[in-house]
Amino acid sequence: MSILPSSLFGRLVIVLLIGLMLAQVLSMLIFFKDRHQQISHVQETHLAQRIIEIVHVLDSLANSKEQEKFLSVLSTMRLRVFLDTTECRSQTKLSPFVIALKKILQQHLLQHKRLLCIIEYKTATSPVLIPHFIVKIALQKNDWIGFEHIPLIKHEQGLTTSWRLFLTLAVLLLIVLTLSLLAVRWLTQPLAFLAEAAEQLGRDIKHAPLPEKGPREVRRAAYAFNTMQRRLRRYLEDRTRILIAISHDLKTPITRLRLRVEQLDDEKIRASFLKDLDEMQTMTAATLDFMRGLENQEDIQLLDISALLDSLQADYEDMGILVTIQEGAPIPPYPARPLALKRCLVNIIDNAHKYATHIVVTLKTQPKQLHIIITDEGPGIPEEVLGMVFEPFYRVETSRNRATGGTGLGLSIARNIARAHGGDITLRNRHNKGLAVMLSLPLSLE
Repeated sequence: MSILPSSLFGRLVIVLLIGLMLAQVLSMLIFFKDRHQQISHVQETHLAQRIIEIVHVLDSLANSKEQEKFLSVLSTMRLRVFLDTTECRSQTKLSPFVIALKKILQQHLLQHKRLLCIIEYKTATSPVLIPHFIVKIALQKNDWIGFEHIPLIKHEQGLTTSWRLFLTLAVLLLIVLTLSLLAVRWLTQPLAFLAEAAEQLGRDIKHAPLPEKGPREVRRAAYAFNTMQRRLRRYLEDRTRILIAISHDLKTPITRLRLRVEQLDDEKIRASFLKDLDEMQTMTAATLDFMRGLENQEDIQLLDISALLDSLQADYEDMGILVTIQEGAPIPPYPARPLALKRCLVNIIDNAHKYATHIVVTLKTQPKQLHIIITDEGPGIPEEVLGMVFEPFYRVETSRNRATGGTGLGLSIARNIARAHGGDITLRNRHNKGLAVMLSLPLSLE
């Protein structure tokens, strides 16, 4: 089972969403890293300059008493300045910030040959931008001046990301995502129109052509589709006209032959000729019916399926044929071509009546489909030919008796009508005995 959406729109949205999220995350990481480096560099330079300036000021004072008075002014909440007489040794393992600070101090103090000592204290709290450390520098009078940096807690650090930054990034992501969704919808909408037009083409060959507008590729696809539709319609119209012309031309010779046969004295020969002429006329009429079933000239109307089945049941009862209707939940008016759908049901029921005396019609509804199931108690159809019975002129009953086998066009016409409504017909042999023919129709016919 695929976790990706089935539609092109959904997949493009997923790709864009993941891409935008990755781009935002990487941008934030790069931004924070660069921001951290910039802030660290500024802090290092500023702190080093302050320390060096204080050292120069203390060297310029005459004695330690004056230095003590000056120290009280120099100390701040984050940097405590004090005098010390004890020497110290620098640590070897220091944090990157302290290492950078040490290099700056060494560059400025190297020319005065001053001793430098740095001690860093590891804190158990969360990491901070500037750690807790002590810098001791030797003065000219052999005293040591100490600088103790006291870090602030994490939420007071300059590195802490402001909620305004997150809000800005969220608004930027929302705007870009919205514009991307609109662009994807704009690009994929012509494909949806093309798919809908292809479905409509199977229902109505005379459906209105696609509008040839939009990007160049979309216009080319719409033009190719409209060209295909025009060619198919012209082909079907030409074929229908040819068959109608043939049927019309055959009527006259068949009628002349029938008149001449009537003049024959031999009753047996006359009956044989009349039988052949009847078969020719029946096949010609059936072929024309098959072609009319492909044209879909009837308009779509709201149809009461239950009332249609009740009228068919009454008609078959008048002919002495037992047809039972089994209905489930009420079915709302269905948009269909009434005469065509009635003809479809009649063809299926007539086909079932050839092999059984009792036919059951069952109505079932699903969220998106309506099923009309016609079952009989006949011998069924061999499994190997179930898919062939819809072929024009194919007859399961191999004899030449038209009364028992028909012309082989009934189910073909029924399936054409079902597909013209956006549905289909399927066959299956029942486990006990007989055949089940299921007419599936979509609950919305657009």
